[in-house]
Amino acid sequence: MTLLGCILLTVLGVEARVLPGDGESPHPTSPDPHSQCLTKSAPRKAQAAGREATPSWADARARASRLVGQMTLEEKANVTRGFATRDNVCAGNSGSVPRLRWPGMCLHDAGNGVRATDMVNAYPAGLHVGAAWDRGLARRRAYFMGGEFKAKGVNVILGPNAGPLGRTPLGGRNWEGFSVDPYLSGQLNAETVAGHQEAGVIANIKHFIGNEQETYRRPYFGVEAASSNIDDKTLHEYYLWPFMDGLRAGAASVMCSYNRINGTYGCDNDRLLNGILKSELAFDGFVLLDWNAQHSVQSANAGLDMVVPYGGAWGNNLTEAVRNGSVSEDRLTDMATRIIAAWYLVGLDGVEFPPPGVGMKNLTEPHQPVDARVPASKPVLLDGAVAGHVLVKNKKSALPLRGKMAMLSVFGYDAAIPSIKNVDRAFELGYTSSRDLTQAVLGTERHFDQAARGGTIIVGGRAGANAPPYISDPLSAIQQRAEVDGTWVNWDVTSLEPDVNAATQACLVFINAMATEGWDRDGLHDDASDGLVRHVASRCANTIVIVHAAGIRLVDQWIEHENVTATIIAHLPGQDSGRALVRLLYGEANFSGKLPYTLARNESDYPVLAPCGRRANTTSPQCDYSEGVYLDYRAFDARNITPRFEFGFGLSYTTFAFSSLAVKETAELRCSASTGADLWETLVIVEARVTNDGRVAGAEVAQLYLGIPGGPLKQLRGFEKVTLQPGESKAVRFGLTRRDLSQWDVVRQRWVVQAGQYSIHVGASSRDTRLTGSLVVKS
Repeated sequence: MTLLGCILLTVLGVEARVLPGDGESPHPTSPDPHSQCLTKSAPRKAQAAGREATPSWADARARASRLVGQMTLEEKANVTRGFATRDNVCAGNSGSVPRLRWPGMCLHDAGNGVRATDMVNAYPAGLHVGAAWDRGLARRRAYFMGGEFKAKGVNVILGPNAGPLGRTPLGGRNWEGFSVDPYLSGQLNAETVAGHQEAGVIANIKHFIGNEQETYRRPYFGVEAASSNIDDKTLHEYYLWPFMDGLRAGAASVMCSYNRINGTYGCDNDRLLNGILKSELAFDGFVLLDWNAQHSVQSANAGLDMVVPYGGAWGNNLTEAVRNGSVSEDRLTDMATRIIAAWYLVGLDGVEFPPPGVGMKNLTEPHQPVDARVPASKPVLLDGAVAGHVLVKNKKSALPLRGKMAMLSVFGYDAAIPSIKNVDRAFELGYTSSRDLTQAVLGTERHFDQAARGGTIIVGGRAGANAPPYISDPLSAIQQRAEVDGTWVNWDVTSLEPDVNAATQACLVFINAMATEGWDRDGLHDDASDGLVRHVASRCANTIVIVHAAGIRLVDQWIEHENVTATIIAHLPGQDSGRALVRLLYGEANFSGKLPYTLARNESDYPVLAPCGRRANTTSPQCDYSEGVYLDYRAFDARNITPRFEFGFGLSYTTFAFSSLAVKETAELRCSASTGADLWETLVIVEARVTNDGRVAGAEVAQLYLGIPGGPLKQLRGFEKVTLQPGESKAVRFGLTRRDLSQWDVVRQRWVVQAGQYSIHVGASSRDTRLTGSLVVKS
């Protein structure tokens, strides 16, 4: 075949257009791509994920080179490691170069707000942001959060989380990320990176890569960390995808992970750090070690740039390695330059940035609090809390509650505020509702109650937790509304078999599912909480269930009960949890959240459930990612399994109609694989109209799924959230890039658009696609 072009046909049912184009496929079930299209050769550096060095990076690196050029060997080594200090409680403090007035940096948790300090806000957690499906809201959250880190003197935010994505729904840290879907995760990671760095702090996108379980996540007691054995195609198309988006947004730092990948530790992995991250993706920033992750002096040659919290295996050994030639001084210079370039990139050299760690003090010792909050963040906190609630059942329009309710009953341990929020270990680790977790020692096998029975939860546990100034709990918020309306409220937040006042108009049952860094969950539901729901439902004809969840929480033990009239997956809303919920319950705000994962009927429906074990007591646990990219809805589609509630599902108080699908070419498709520079080029525009045909204002998330020949039936490749008044209609527009249309060819090491028919699906969820069309790329 020659490079004369291909024919791209658009088939829409009511119209068809002929457009030029081309494609090729590496999929083993597709025709051999090497016989279809020629591939232009390109130097490896030119393939850099389509991102040329931006002027800001170029300028930052030039300035960093000038500063590092003045440093001694010891000063350069000092920049690349952490040191202990009593001046602050930052999770890590880098070395400094006082002679050149470079102050060093404070690095601190985490992706959901400043952890273990006072006078900051507790934002909705990553999973809650994922359920909002709102790029703009994610950006604003990140910006105001970043401002709080900056006010506290934190130079590097240890977030956002692009991994774990959620290969196993039992993953203890899934709640820190945005979604199991790489496209949705990537879009929200990109907005978060941009927001943080616009605020003037370094974003540290993590954990690179395949860090998909807490079980055997790092070596303990003579057992190696689990090896995530991932083929190159799966790595690129699934786990690398959100990192690519974060890097394109300008992420100045990447955290390498604790685990092994294909047998080699993440922070000692030349193939990943030098080969993929710094060469293929042309990453300009620095690679940061996850705290005390496995490494050696030779990790510097593998691409690691900074170790924390102390000197680790480097210590004084790094300078000795340079002197004996095992690590070149050019490499050390590059390490220091990358770190300081990131510092310049986000403006940390500005006079307005406070001293590192100035607001991060031991709260039990005398200190002058630094109030990092600003009034402008309040709407973002509340709007974010509202947006991540997902209404999954609303029988006979049980919600919103109508008018002034005469009597309500509130049940469940998750309804009330935790009994203690103080300067203790539970506060530091987000365990205020699960205080027994504070006794757990990392690396030991522990099994916990799936429910946090000590009060409502607004965040998961350990490094990703944040510090709330207050918690608006559901019961308090309901009582405040009751005071205004004259409602009689009954409540019992302790009993699993409460009495029910037969005159109550509605019973609100609050349960939760807790998760934490360090341990994976034992299951996706707990019988006691499900029993509470069934008990109340058997006595109350209008039972509304609210589930705060740090991950997937199954509902099939009670969802079809005739008296369960409404169900809300409330996720992790942050400090304004109760206030946001009451607005939704009474119709002052409308539900617009969508599930960022598939909610199954049974645990066994998930393609991967349990984390990998040791296999006959081996000291080298192996995790074979043999399912490839077929996770969550992709696997449910492939196996024809009906979920309880599909990926992207969520109800509203209004209804929406979709119409007028159109597909347009924006650039000529050629029979060649991507060289990298064109990877982000928009090739196709898909447009549709969304109309609010209901009675109240609301927001719909229009979702575009693409079926790539030989791949999953559907893959998310676009979403737009649009707010509409009753009767109003707006156009939504999705740009499909070359990457969106491509698969990774492991032979050529290129992204390729293959020949064949591409199905296009636009609608309200992964299984509610109202509009369909197709693209045919042929020779």
